[in-house]
Amino acid sequence: MEEGFRIWANPSSPHAEGRKAKAALEDARERVKRALGWDGEVIFTSGASEALALGLQRCKAKRRIVSAVEHDAVFRAAPDAQVYSDDITIGADDILAIQHVNSETGVVNPVGQMIETIRPTGALVLSDCSQSAGKRDLPNADMLVISAHKFGGPIGIGALLVRDFALLEPMGGHERGYRQGTENVAGAIGMAAALEAGPWNTSSKERKNFALSLGNPVLSFGEQADYIFALAHPTMSAQALLIRLDAMGFAVSAGSACSSGTLKKSRVLDAFGVDDDTASRTIRVSIGWNTTSEELERFAEAWRSLA
Repeated sequence: MEEGFRIWANPSSPHAEGRKAKAALEDARERVKRALGWDGEVIFTSGASEALALGLQRCKAKRRIVSAVEHDAVFRAAPDAQVYSDDITIGADDILAIQHVNSETGVVNPVGQMIETIRPTGALVLSDCSQSAGKRDLPNADMLVISAHKFGGPIGIGALLVRDFALLEPMGGHERGYRQGTENVAGAIGMAAALEAGPWNTSSKERKNFALSLGNPVLSFGEQADYIFALAHPTMSAQALLIRLDAMGFAVSAGSACSSGTLKKSRVLDAFGVDDDTASRTIRVSIGWNTTSEELERFAEAWRSLA
């Protein structure tokens, strides 16, 4: 990022400094594509929320369909979307938004299988991969959404990965005319570097052993990522847990980070069928790229002391 900050110019400017910034931006774009194994296009954004809005609002589909457990940013981006149910027939004029890994529970959705089922209809699939990019193989969707800070990159940079620009209505401005606003060169370089940084401090085996050590309080709804867990305490409220664990040096949340300051029941937990009482005692624990095995052991001890 220091390299990017030294390139002060607008990458859309035609002068020499602008061309230098443009070259750095395009290099970062190719590095991101290579790191993710993506052979389509990459539109840099300010984060996942903007990428979701761009993909859902600018796509050429006539109807938006979303799963009930999507992030709130999806519902803000497509307020008129229909929530998917077995009664809905998906067709060529539709786009379906289905997240890859749920941000509150760590549930891994079978996006690949869904794409195979939906693709013959001609419908588009957008998958929110904010919680899986840089951690798991990505699904072969028409559009993918990623956010750099979820895999150790800087805050304020993300991307919409789109199979073909023809799927979107252009809006003019930057990013080949598909996004407005001067590009964040330093952020793009930082995102590329984070994707290339290598393995996490904790291994997958250590993370899975950590989940097993927590025992029954882990809410499980299917295939589970090994770095996001929903934990329900037997008696203590989520807000009390946040305060106690914060005092012990652990940063956890209730619901998604975007809505953890509210006292309302998590819409996602409600969609998963979690009853109100259990939801009120549930927190989200996320393991980061720099979390150590010692920190996992300390958290397990702290959780047992509270339980």
